[in-house]
Amino acid sequence: MSTQQQQQDGHIIMFPFMSHGHFTRFIALAKFISRRKPNTKITIVSTPLNVEHLQSTLQTSETNSNIGLAEIPFSSTDHGLPPNSESLDSLPPKLIPTFFYALETLKPSFDNFILETIRTEKLVPSCIIFDLFLGWVTDTAKRVGTFSFCFLDAGYGAAMYFSICLHFPHRTNDDSNELIEEFHVPEFPDTCRLHLSQLIPMLRYSNKESAFGKFAQRQISLMLKSDGMLCNSVEEIDVVGLEILRNLMESKRVWTVGPLLPSYLLHGHQNKNNGSVVSHFRKEKEFGISPESCIEWLNHQKPSSVLYISFGSQFTISAPKMMELALGLEKSGKNFIWVLRPPSGFDSKSEFKSEWLPEGFVERMNETQKGLLVKRWAPQLEILCHRSTGVFLSHCGWNSVLESLSQGVPIIGWPLFAEQHYNSKMIQEEMGVCVELARGDEGELCSEDVKKVIEQVMDGSKGEDMKNKATVIAEKIGTAMREYTDEAGGHQKGSSIRSVDEFFATITSKKVADAEERAIG
Repeated sequence: MSTQQQQQDGHIIMFPFMSHGHFTRFIALAKFISRRKPNTKITIVSTPLNVEHLQSTLQTSETNSNIGLAEIPFSSTDHGLPPNSESLDSLPPKLIPTFFYALETLKPSFDNFILETIRTEKLVPSCIIFDLFLGWVTDTAKRVGTFSFCFLDAGYGAAMYFSICLHFPHRTNDDSNELIEEFHVPEFPDTCRLHLSQLIPMLRYSNKESAFGKFAQRQISLMLKSDGMLCNSVEEIDVVGLEILRNLMESKRVWTVGPLLPSYLLHGHQNKNNGSVVSHFRKEKEFGISPESCIEWLNHQKPSSVLYISFGSQFTISAPKMMELALGLEKSGKNFIWVLRPPSGFDSKSEFKSEWLPEGFVERMNETQKGLLVKRWAPQLEILCHRSTGVFLSHCGWNSVLESLSQGVPIIGWPLFAEQHYNSKMIQEEMGVCVELARGDEGELCSEDVKKVIEQVMDGSKGEDMKNKATVIAEKIGTAMREYTDEAGGHQKGSSIRSVDEFFATITSKKVADAEERAIG
């Protein structure tokens, strides 16, 4: 592919927030765009250690010759952060606000990168796609004369976060420290109410005058000034949230381009199978069990009989709650796969200790084969694709939610951080495919609670209803990413395929207009 050909189809700059889940989403978007527009140059920008990780990720996946990486400098110690802290994933909760504020100092380096790119290519980039907490990119884009688009997860979660930070509805007033335990969220329907336990402490104890409150409002104000938004979601399942986002954005476009799942899902392989398809998207992970061994264990289980448990890569539950979860699992008698990571308060990279589980639990699971205990990482997509997997006990990170619902697998929610609480609320109240078991470390949890919820979702009529609704949602997700011929012989595109084509038409129209202006000049 020649440089000239790449330039003819434009150059898209992407700037993700520095965290594993955000990198995953941006890489998936880059690959999706690459498949639709293989002659468009794509550059993902980040800091040195992140670029090093992203390089290995791209090398271990399918070839994407038009996707490149660029680094800008960042010194974490200049901001009171530990050395080499270039990702949110490596930080304890108390340092998260400091990390957010430090991101604003990336602006001069990013501006220099954009200007150097223009000088070298003698063309302005087609657009800059940026992430949450990086709203200042809109100023950079306006200054050089290109589009800026914010790329988010679910419309519902984004709209709820925006509304809370713009209004702080859990505060009686700006001058008071008094908090409202249950409150209405502005812009949402009157029936939509949140509990304080669904706000992370950083947000719960902020107001419009606090450091984080000012930071959040500043970033959101800038994001709403962008030229539009892209959401890793599906038009047909995110109706309420997308409507609110579009109202906030006024006349600007909000496109759904999801679900951005690995390629074998994007190509329509939506039906449950024996799990033999191995995800190329996560080859860089060192699994605690080989995909083949995991699938072999699942092959010996009955259809929809297995509970899969994982709390994601960044946060985890406390040691006491981990103990109660294990006891509840054993009492339920259900087969399960549990991805084990050290409990909160311990080094997440340390070896998992059996003392964090009930005495003799590991030995009993090995003997009875009722539970498969996997340390650190498991082949999640392969597990969710398998016909034996019936329910997912999840932290409700949006990537995990999409992976689960794309396979028609209902969810037991245990949100731990940030928008996970909003995702859990959405899939429970708007979709009817989730029952929430707990919220982070809030409140008490006993093994009987765990047993009751598992039985409700895996055995009861409610669980059957959730399964039916999840199956319908899986069909909608599959259709959104599909091109097909209708009964009349016409060519049809799913909603997300149409959206990404409309997005390209938007940035192309500007390039054509600029070319005509230069020709007239």
